Amino acid sequence: MTPAAVSLVALVAAILLSCVSRVNVGVLAVALAWLVGSLAGSGADLVTASFPGGLFLTLAGVTLLFALAEVNGTLERVAVAALRLARGDSRVVPWVLFLIASALASAGPGAIASVALLAPMGMAVGRRAGLSPFLSALVVVNGANSGNLSPVSAVGIVANTKLAEAGLGGHELKVWTANLLASLLVTAVAYLALGGHRTRGATADAAAPESESSALSRAQALTLLVVGAWIVGVVVWRVPLGASAFTAALVLILARAADEAAAFKRLPWSAVVMVTGMSLLVTVVEKTGGMELFTTLVARFATPGSVNGLIALVTGLISTYSSTSGVVLPTFLPTVPGLVRELGGGDPLAIALSIDVGASLVDASPLSTLGALCVATVSGEQANDLFRKLMIWGLSMSLAGAVLCQLFAGPFARL
Repeated sequence: MTPAAVSLVALVAAILLSCVSRVNVGVLAVALAWLVGSLAGSGADLVTASFPGGLFLTLAGVTLLFALAEVNGTLERVAVAALRLARGDSRVVPWVLFLIASALASAGPGAIASVALLAPMGMAVGRRAGLSPFLSALVVVNGANSGNLSPVSAVGIVANTKLAEAGLGGHELKVWTANLLASLLVTAVAYLALGGHRTRGATADAAAPESESSALSRAQALTLLVVGAWIVGVVVWRVPLGASAFTAALVLILARAADEAAAFKRLPWSAVVMVTGMSLLVTVVEKTGGMELFTTLVARFATPGSVNGLIALVTGLISTYSSTSGVVLPTFLPTVPGLVRELGGGDPLAIALSIDVGASLVDASPLSTLGALCVATVSGEQANDLFRKLMIWGLSMSLAGAVLCQLFAGPFARL
């Protein structure tokens, strides 16, 4: 077998084991990455060069900052306030989280920054409302994803720029709306399937202890101020997520606003290893040609009549374990005109929308940054359980996206 084939088999094995095994798949992924690198003749050098340092910095920094906010009670106060926005009705909480995430992502920072900012608070709000961590993660991720292709968001700019380069410019609102509607639809399905409409969790008014009605403590007020400044920095000045989160955490530690030792004990190291390990394996697969082999094998089956669904399936499967904005959209959108020529037919805009939607719907996968940020908010067996559920959801969304795009991409493109 070629290194590309071996790496692809290793990735498939890791994904399957993540769905059925209790072993931390990140540990397995690092071992498989080393074996693949050894067979490719690079050994540990390839593994070292492929380590996702940026992702690790983001996960560690963001989780540390919000661990400090959790230790001093700030997150709990925010959770209660958010529940009050739902007027005490826990059934409304998922939609409050969805709308806040969607609005923030649409305004400019995109899905990754929005989920990094909202996931810790959103998961805390969900726990207070009696929602499962799975449903809380889905509404936050899908909400952020629904605004991810806004004309002013970072990812939307990438997508629309690539479309313009391919001769498909001027469709910014269609790109945004198609993704928003698809995200809204799958969220509604998840809300009903997971019993969000039957939630009978504690409401803000009923569950808030008497102490939570009092004024914020100095530590809590300072934490809100620092986190708010961090959010403004990320949204307005686009400061790096991870490094700026560590800086904000340092301010709180130096000001003695939270117990540093207690916060470090709450960091979900198991989840961080899980996510960074899988990201490492994915990078090794890309570098050894496994991704190119995969797309070549699947693309052979396309026809003008099935290309919308098939391209959504292919991009969805790849985006499950790769970067939507960094890999999938820049790789596939420029191929649209050539693909139409090779097939001898097809609607270029419909194919492009299928790539956008297919790649985006799966981003709740824990192998993507969005899903990873949600997994990082829980720990222990709960993290393993959430990882498996999000993995299964992400893979199932590749099929859902394929069906939606096959049925509606063409008609929507012609509107």
